[in-house]
Amino acid sequence: MTAPTDPALACVQTLVPAILRALHAIEFAARHVAPATLSRLVEALTGRGDDLAPALAEARAVDWPGGLVPMREALEIAGGAAQGVLAELRAAPGDANPMLAAYRSLRGYSVACGALYPLARFLRPVSRFFIEAERRDDAALLDALAVGTSGGLFHLGGAPGTRGGASLYVPETAAPEGGWPLVVALHGGSGNGAAFLWSWLRVARTRGVAVLAPTAKGATWSLMEPDIDGPNIAALVEAMGEAHPLHPTRRLLTGMSDGGTFSYVLGIATGCPYSHVAPVSASFHPMMMAMADPARVAGLPMRIVHGALDWMFSSAMAMEAERAFAAAGARVELEIVDDLSHTYPRDANPRLLDWFLTTPVTAG
Repeated sequence: MTAPTDPALACVQTLVPAILRALHAIEFAARHVAPATLSRLVEALTGRGDDLAPALAEARAVDWPGGLVPMREALEIAGGAAQGVLAELRAAPGDANPMLAAYRSLRGYSVACGALYPLARFLRPVSRFFIEAERRDDAALLDALAVGTSGGLFHLGGAPGTRGGASLYVPETAAPEGGWPLVVALHGGSGNGAAFLWSWLRVARTRGVAVLAPTAKGATWSLMEPDIDGPNIAALVEAMGEAHPLHPTRRLLTGMSDGGTFSYVLGIATGCPYSHVAPVSASFHPMMMAMADPARVAGLPMRIVHGALDWMFSSAMAMEAERAFAAAGARVELEIVDDLSHTYPRDANPRLLDWFLTTPVTAG
C-alpha cells in the first residue's frame, strides 16, 4: 500500500469499528425500548458512540486518495447517522411524547446501514456485521458473499421508501435449484419497506433467503380495504420474480404491528399465494375469521410471535388468534417472547426462518 493511502487506512481502521459498535448499541435499544424501559435504556447508552466524533473528525482531516473518496463519504454518512440516533434517543425522555420521539430517532439506523452495506464486499468487518453472530467466522460464507455479483439491495417503484414501492434483498451467493425462498416483510404503521428491510437482512444474507419489503400506498396498510395494498404487493412480488430466481411455492408473508395484522388479512384470503404466514406483534379480532377462506386456512402453516410486555396490542390477542386458527385447522405455532414489548424481535428471526424453511408446504 502506498504511503498516501496509509492515513486513510488508519481512518478506516478507527472509524469502522466505532460505527459498528454504535450500531450494535442502537440495535439493543431498538429491541428493548418501551415506556417502562426508556429512561434505563438512555442511562445504558451513556458513553456509547463517544468515539465516533473524534474518528469522524480524523477522517475529515485526512486527504483521501481519489479512489477511496466514495468509501470516506459512505463512512461519514453512516457515522453521522449513528451519532444522530444516539443523540435523539438520549433526548427522547424529555420529549412531550417520549415513545414517539424514541421510535422517530431509530429511523437513522436504516440510513447508516444503507450507507455502510455497499462496503461489505470490500471490508470484512462490515460484511461480518451483516451476518448472524454464529457465522461471522465462517470464512467460506464470507468469501462467497465477497465474490458474488448478481445479488444485493434493489428498489422498485422509486427511491427507497416511496409509497407503493419496495426494497428488496437478493442473496449474493449462487441461487439454489428451484430459486430463492422468499420472505415478504410488511413494516409497521408509519414505517416503510426501505427501513424495515434491515430487520431481515442479516439473517437472510446468512441463510440465503430473498426478502421483499414493500411500502404501503398510504400511511399504513389498507387493513379495511385490502384491495388497495394487496394487489400492489402481488405486483411487486411478480416484478421481483421476473428479475431474480424465486422459489415458486416456498414464500413467507410476515409483518410487524400493522404489517402483521395485514399479513393476517391477506394470508387467510382465497387465492393467497404465500405458503406460510407469520404475524409479529399484530392485532387480532375474531371477526377476521369471518373473512377467512376455510379451505385456505385448513393446514396452513402459521407462526404467531408476540411480546409478553407488549403495551400496544396485548399478548392475549395472540393467544386468541392461536386458538381461533387452530380450531379452523391451521398448523399454528405461538411464540410469546418474555422480554419483548411492542418492537421488532430480530432475535426471533432465526427461529422463524428455521420454521419457514423446514415446515412442509401445503396447498391452500
